[in-house]
Amino acid sequence: MSSLKLNGLVAATHTPFHPDGSLNLAVVEKQADHLLRNQVSTAFIGGSTGESHSLNVDERLALTTRWMEVVRGAPLRVVVHVGSNCLTDAATLARHAEQSGASAVAALSPSYFKPKNVETLVACASQIASAAPATPFYFYDIPVLTGVSLSMPDFLVQGHEAIPNLAGLKFTNPDLMAYQCCLRANQGAFDVPWGCDEILLAALAMGATGAVGSTYNFAAPIYNRLIAAFAAGDLQAARSEQFRAVQMIQILVRYGFIAATKGVMGMLGVNVGPARLPHAPITSEQSSALQADLESVGFFDWVK
Repeated sequence: MSSLKLNGLVAATHTPFHPDGSLNLAVVEKQADHLLRNQVSTAFIGGSTGESHSLNVDERLALTTRWMEVVRGAPLRVVVHVGSNCLTDAATLARHAEQSGASAVAALSPSYFKPKNVETLVACASQIASAAPATPFYFYDIPVLTGVSLSMPDFLVQGHEAIPNLAGLKFTNPDLMAYQCCLRANQGAFDVPWGCDEILLAALAMGATGAVGSTYNFAAPIYNRLIAAFAAGDLQAARSEQFRAVQMIQILVRYGFIAATKGVMGMLGVNVGPARLPHAPITSEQSSALQADLESVGFFDWVK
């Protein structure tokens, strides 16, 4: 059982590309600096926001290597997502992450051939986690993308017996009832960071102490104020900040979320390049319209 806790904001970072779609790892240093300036102390790399399923294994290894080089000596932890439809590839990525000094590894469920029950999912996770036995392991639950919708409280209970380095799970699922059960599994032994940025306030009310999200890359000030207001008992201010996040996310979704969020990073001075297909690219005209829409609601003032 790991004692690691992913408290506060954890940014699910973008993978930076050149205009031709090749990796642009020189940008990682700017990404890390931007996170630290905005009081984000952990990066979750190579996940959904990081377009992991559009990267080959060599690219994912190179991404991890670069991040670990950049954060050496800095107060920024790195969680490496290693999930893959090929468990052998996932194990290779997990082993490399441990050798590179990652704070933790995480893995999605296989999603083309899907595990049909919790027992099979635990077996998959165990195979990956055992490749990095000295590193805390998080399962990454996001049913809307994987199509795998199994009981996460049951996963934690069974995983406790089968996965010695199981730290918890990244809960990207709006099911607050299941979330409460996860927080209480095995007498609250697991770390269960929340994964739905648009309803962070609800998760805080349930007992969340950490959250992993893509919008924390560029809107951390909104969420830091939200968390501080909730901690101070100022629900009116917390609700106001949460609704700002909702307005921002509604705009981003209209333009294609991943491509739009990469565009916003560029507007803030961290050019992470385009998204890879099958994410539709954002045109220059769309980028201008996106910026205008964000300006109209006050976004750029909110994130100062």
